[in-house]
Amino acid sequence: MAKPRKRYVCQACGSISSQWQGQCGDCSEWNSLVEDAGAVVTPFAARHDLRSGGRAVALVGLDAEIELPARTSTGIAEFDRALGGGLVAGSATLIGGDPGIGKSTLLLQAAARIATKGLSVAYISGEEAADQVRLRARRLGLGNAPVQLAAATSVRDILTTLGDGRPPALVVIDSIQTMHSDLIEGAPGTVSQVRASAQELIRFAKETGAAVVLVGHVTKDGSIAGPRVLEHMVDTVLSFEGERSHQYRILRAAKNRFGGTDEIGVFAMGEGGLDEVANPSALFLTNRGESVAGAVVFPALEGTRPVLVEIQALTVRLASGATPRRAVVGWDSGRLAMILAVLEARCGLSFSTAEVYLNIAGGYRVSDPAADIAVAAALVSALSERPVPAESVAFGEVSLSGELRPVAHGGLRLKEAAKLGFERALVPASLASEKSPLRLTGFRTLGQLVDHLLGR
Repeated sequence: MAKPRKRYVCQACGSISSQWQGQCGDCSEWNSLVEDAGAVVTPFAARHDLRSGGRAVALVGLDAEIELPARTSTGIAEFDRALGGGLVAGSATLIGGDPGIGKSTLLLQAAARIATKGLSVAYISGEEAADQVRLRARRLGLGNAPVQLAAATSVRDILTTLGDGRPPALVVIDSIQTMHSDLIEGAPGTVSQVRASAQELIRFAKETGAAVVLVGHVTKDGSIAGPRVLEHMVDTVLSFEGERSHQYRILRAAKNRFGGTDEIGVFAMGEGGLDEVANPSALFLTNRGESVAGAVVFPALEGTRPVLVEIQALTVRLASGATPRRAVVGWDSGRLAMILAVLEARCGLSFSTAEVYLNIAGGYRVSDPAADIAVAAALVSALSERPVPAESVAFGEVSLSGELRPVAHGGLRLKEAAKLGFERALVPASLASEKSPLRLTGFRTLGQLVDHLLGR
């Protein structure tokens, strides 16, 4: 007689264990193992494999003539930019973000604009009633959009409804953690349920050509909740970032099988929903009427889009014996420690008796290594209380030897800075010979930059 094989699945990382234990051996989470129904093992299955008895599949060459999948514009240029040009027919897109960041608002706006073009759109909400979604649509001025609404959590009911008649061009599932499949046991939101529900919805997208967008919850560290395999199953993973206390929102692609992963879409939350931001630099630059010590403008690059942000530094001298504090917002703390070490070892500056605070204005997050020179200039300016000229920008990478190295797409950064009225740029010496709308000042080492800022 066939006996079911017991197994225990971690609800945090998805790892499988043959016996229950208090702590997961892979992710070290406590009390996260839940019993899951495994495959049924029979004597026949134990003696046979899958290398025969199947249906032969057709193999085609890479040079085969096939029709490329069509893209559907969402009507929101910033959304299309992050997607790589629009939604692809038959694709599955996963969008995650903190609660209240605006995921449902953005998707409702996109669904309404697609529906007004004459395409069929279905919006399935597992968290809100249809009347709640309708009230939000009226508040956003989208009450007359021909979007079909439903409040359901059963994947079987949803697929049965969508399978009647012509499939819609877009299906929005809000959210995948609330969906439930009756093929397996378990409460909605568990690893097995999220995986099974997503698999059925993705299969529907591939078979019918409908574009499916799944909304995903995130954990406290910002990653998509549920099994990691969910991100591998979908075609595109979008992350909606930003702070609810700030006006801006950034839609960033972490995975995209139909486009690049270096493009971002920038939005501003307003009374009428999410508004597109054509000039993101205006969001992250404060009023720079006069020079301030510790403030330097850095031209960051997100894909093909340059964004000017202000890097702010503050140093506070402490009494002898006190432990200095290092606080960073919007940048890598390890990178800051490296810049401070290079300034002390190669430039003769002492930060060991000073607290250091670094902030990226506007809540923006910078991961570009080209910010090294701008951060170093801000730290030197704050320590010496000598402001960097307000009409200057700075970018370039700092090595551990103190050498300044060039970075990619310097021309795009300089062109964006010139467009916003900046006149000078502090760059590595190898970039100073290039043609530029700005007046370039090149430095070969970080020590030369420090001497320039201190007027030595």
